[in-house]
Amino acid sequence: MKTDFTLQGKVIVVTGATGVIGKAFVNGIAAAGGTVCVLGRNEKIANERAELIIKKGGKAMALIADVTIENDLIKARDLVVSKYGKIDGLVNAAGGNIPDAVIESDQDIFKLNMDALQKVMNLNLFGTLLPTQIFGEVIKNNEFGGSIVNISSVATEQAITKVLGYSLAKSAIDSYTKWFSVELAKRYGDKIRMNSIAPGFFLTEQNRKLLTNPDGSLTERGNLIIQNTPYKRFGNPEELSGALVWLLSDASKFATGSKITLDGGFTIYGGV
Repeated sequence: MKTDFTLQGKVIVVTGATGVIGKAFVNGIAAAGGTVCVLGRNEKIANERAELIIKKGGKAMALIADVTIENDLIKARDLVVSKYGKIDGLVNAAGGNIPDAVIESDQDIFKLNMDALQKVMNLNLFGTLLPTQIFGEVIKNNEFGGSIVNISSVATEQAITKVLGYSLAKSAIDSYTKWFSVELAKRYGDKIRMNSIAPGFFLTEQNRKLLTNPDGSLTERGNLIIQNTPYKRFGNPEELSGALVWLLSDASKFATGSKITLDGGFTIYGGV
């Protein structure tokens, strides 16, 4: 039986592919039959992940680039096109927070570290816009079009303490996803779509120290999140892959400007 829930024959670029969630993304795409372009700054990890996919019978290549540097992205794009001749999808998974942008409860909120906040905005917001400009131009020229998936956050739905810069950037990505999807449709019809995934709380390198102690037990913040998550646990990165594969596949061709929230019920729970 033919199914649209496949990425067979599709070439997908994943930014932030050397991170914890990026690992789940590239493996999920490969398992669905897609050719994965593993893009990140860590050359060692990018190569390891691409090689592992190839060893398991999949198709992959490593791309070493910083998503905030246009020339890096152009070189990466040219490598993909020279090898595969096309790009069918883009996953803008690069992002995160930095320690200097975390705002503690005893900190003067009228003396915020603007430089750190700008760095977080640049990484998350322009680290999404720039790859879309560079790789999206190739997707635009595909005979059958393609799909772009951005990464939002539950921090756009509720005020999450400590992470102002991250919240601002992800809220901007929500606005960008809606705006750009409309403009894509106006210019190219249903050829190119843009949607987003909003993960809840997953243990990644950016938040591990906020949510867990050195011995692995939960911090006060970690406990509060679990208490306010109906599933009573953090998410597993692999649990994001199903939605991602759907958004990249032809099964989601009528979806654009949408956001899929995967948070164990965090954003819908009133606490009582």
